[in-house]
Amino acid sequence: MRRRMRGLAVGAIALTSVLSMAACAKDTGPTSPGSTNTAGGCKLADKPAAAAATSSTTASDEKVDGSALKVGLAYDIGGRGDASFNDSAAAGLDKAKSDLGIKPENLKELTAAPNEPEDAKLTRLRQLAGEGFNPIIGVGFAYAESLAVVAPEFPNVKFAIVDGAVEGAANVTPLVFAEEQGSFLAGVIAAYQSKACHVGFVGGVEIPLIQKFDAGFAQGAKTAAPDIKIEKKYLTPAGDFTGFQDPTKGQEAATGQIESGADVLYHAAGASGKGVFSAAKTAGVKAIGVDSDQYLQKTVEESKDVIVSSMLKRVDVAVYDFVKAVAKNDLASLPKVFDLSVDGVGYATSGGKIDDSLKSVLEGYKAQIIEGKIKVTDKP
Repeated sequence: MRRRMRGLAVGAIALTSVLSMAACAKDTGPTSPGSTNTAGGCKLADKPAAAAATSSTTASDEKVDGSALKVGLAYDIGGRGDASFNDSAAAGLDKAKSDLGIKPENLKELTAAPNEPEDAKLTRLRQLAGEGFNPIIGVGFAYAESLAVVAPEFPNVKFAIVDGAVEGAANVTPLVFAEEQGSFLAGVIAAYQSKACHVGFVGGVEIPLIQKFDAGFAQGAKTAAPDIKIEKKYLTPAGDFTGFQDPTKGQEAATGQIESGADVLYHAAGASGKGVFSAAKTAGVKAIGVDSDQYLQKTVEESKDVIVSSMLKRVDVAVYDFVKAVAKNDLASLPKVFDLSVDGVGYATSGGKIDDSLKSVLEGYKAQIIEGKIKVTDKP
């Protein structure tokens, strides 16, 4: 009996050692280029050349007085609190209020409803303009058709539209982004973080804008790891914009991808991304946020430990820069496209999951994109 007990004890110790080594392997960080780690992972492409160091020549921010402005913001569906696209716009408005001295009573925010009729957008924009707000920003391409009608009715009002343009309307400034470039870097992050060499993309609505995120992500992942497997799912077809505000659908889509083997998920799905994070949290896999630094967003705080990074689409920068340019009467100073070269898109490092080695890889790819050595497609 004593011999048997001793044998069991030795076996238990051996099993504990095996489990301990397995746990260490599981916790191994990102793989090295051209190899796989002990827990699996992708065979990675050669590491891109390090980005050349540059010295900043940016002058200190000049003081601009925006206290005379009345700023109107017309949000897309989800509005302030979506933890994504609209919240990024809200952050730009908050910064303008703080830095430019805009009075709280001179700010107004209105939000679109899912699948609302076009007349609702016309009414919203006319309300803001009729109440004397100037400038007015339409947050989302869905405002393009309405702005084409309303902007000529108020020729002295300076309008802007995020993610769109209005042909022939001189008083509408387009604020557009190279989402595919930022998503390329998200794809690289996914490849380096995946243990299964299997990742997923969840898009809110299958429209050209969201396809830019899809295309860049796939290209980045394949560039970093040519053999990687990529799952893809859109929550709703073009025309049905509830895909941006349905966390349940987001969770179902993400769960399906996880069950298929994906262990890093990237979403471009607005408020539906909350469901993607929930699925990742439940399954113990990783996720990449979008638009805002979602690791810091209060509305997804319960899932933040699975968020390894976020693709930053600096709608906050575009909104702030536009309001500041109006205050200075210098709209010509705005970039034509907010891309990697002007930090209009990028990636977040909150949470400490992007170590110096991976950051070096990302900066190398970023430099190649800026220099034109890598052309990022905007179509899947």
